Amino acid sequence: MVKHIILWTLNPALSDEEKAEVKAGIKAGLESLVGKVPGLIDVKVHIDGRLASSNADVMLDSTLESVEALKGYALHPEHLAVANGKVRPYTVQRACLDFEI
Repeated sequence: MVKHIILWTLNPALSDEEKAEVKAGIKAGLESLVGKVPGLIDVKVHIDGRLASSNADVMLDSTLESVEALKGYALHPEHLAVANGKVRPYTVQRACLDFEI
């Protein structure tokens, strides 16, 4: 199995209200992919409880069946729709950590 962890920083030009809407959209969009993307076992998007010591706004914690499933996820049309419509337009920084478990 593979863990796919992403941290995003939202565009600081967004208002607090806009950031809340964007976070909710990212969470709903990515968590809805379970059952639609082959090999995607679990997705949790953390948007609440951020401490002042944090330097990221949103965390994706996902589990996939294999490295091949991760490659398929990256190119899956439903994932790309969420990434291009709900994530990329509103984020200014992305960090990724993928590892086998």
